[in-house]
Amino acid sequence: MKSHLQSTEDELDAATELLGHLREALGGVIVGQSALIDELLIAVIASGHVLMEGLPGLGKTHLAKGLARAFGLQLGRVQCTPDLMPADITGSELLVRDASGRQDMSFRPGPIFSNLVLVDEINRATPKTQAALLEAMQERQVTYGGNTHSLPNPFWVIATQNPIEIEGTYPLPEAQLDRFLIKVKVPYPDAEAMLSMLDISLDDEPTEHLPAAIEPDELPGLMRAGAQVVITESFKHSAVQLILATHPEQDEASAESRRHIRYGASPRGLQALLKTARVHALMHGRAHVALEDVRRMALPVLRHRVLPSIESELEGADLDQVLTGIVDRWAERQ
Repeated sequence: MKSHLQSTEDELDAATELLGHLREALGGVIVGQSALIDELLIAVIASGHVLMEGLPGLGKTHLAKGLARAFGLQLGRVQCTPDLMPADITGSELLVRDASGRQDMSFRPGPIFSNLVLVDEINRATPKTQAALLEAMQERQVTYGGNTHSLPNPFWVIATQNPIEIEGTYPLPEAQLDRFLIKVKVPYPDAEAMLSMLDISLDDEPTEHLPAAIEPDELPGLMRAGAQVVITESFKHSAVQLILATHPEQDEASAESRRHIRYGASPRGLQALLKTARVHALMHGRAHVALEDVRRMALPVLRHRVLPSIESELEGADLDQVLTGIVDRWAERQ
């Protein structure tokens, strides 16, 4: 038993070191976004999809490219427009002729058949096209013409959206939002970060030349290490209490929750919270989930799973602030 525990500790230590190497590699080419880099790495290691929200020009696309290169993964890209069709993403069947002259229908895969898929401006795609992503994100497969085609393993979707764009957009339905493990907001860089950008990316895009930071066979082990981080039974109960605190009809809800929230987070949100908390603990060299891990990941996990009340929207209340208050009060009781 002792040797097994020692082996597990060694694996966790090696995984923490590897995560540090990835953070350093990405931080060298994408400046001023260290918190965002951490969140994306956590989502990838936890095997989840990411929704990135931010203004144009903040480097969302380059961050996704850098992430793919750091992991040595194949990157597929979809630029969403209102006239984009589902087959443009999933692929379609074409009539092809072989060397003998025989004709047959053959499935030609679309850009979704990549390890990491960047879906740019997802809210510009119509609901029908957005729905084509739903099966891929949840089931890791595509069905076309009655035939099922498995997607590569591993597989992630990183989608971006512009928070100020209204005309010609189609807001994502709650069912699809829930498929994203986390939703991150891309902050505007400070003056120091913008000066650093001029030094490294004025005449070139450094992510285009970023070498793989890990070997391809190291990624599965890194993901396994994230799943080995211990969550105690008492902490599971505490996480359940946090999720229930986002539901205004529950006893655990505060007055602020009842005022500002219409619907709370789903059970999938509970799973996402603990999955990401495990990887956050691993990133900081801990073999078990601590309070700070849940506090750090609560906002990116919950902000797209909680629906504000009509009164809250009319008042212009900041949902992130509401959730932060709920998490703080939950943490005080632990």
